[in-house]
Amino acid sequence: MQDFLTGIAFFLIIEGLVYALAPRFLVEMARLLPTVPERQLRIFGLGAVVLGVVLVWFVRR
Repeated sequence: MQDFLTGIAFFLIIEGLVYALAPRFLVEMARLLPTVPERQLRIFGLGAVVLGVVLVWFVRR
């Protein structure tokens, strides 16, 4: 459970940094998001999941 909460904490830190350091970039990305095809969003999302799993596996082995 401690690892899970640590992961959530790191996620919140990274999200907060994006909002604090690059708000204009975030707003621009929000404007562009509806124009990105759904298939491309799915592929990017699945790639991020795979990369995250590989990183956790690499760090924890």
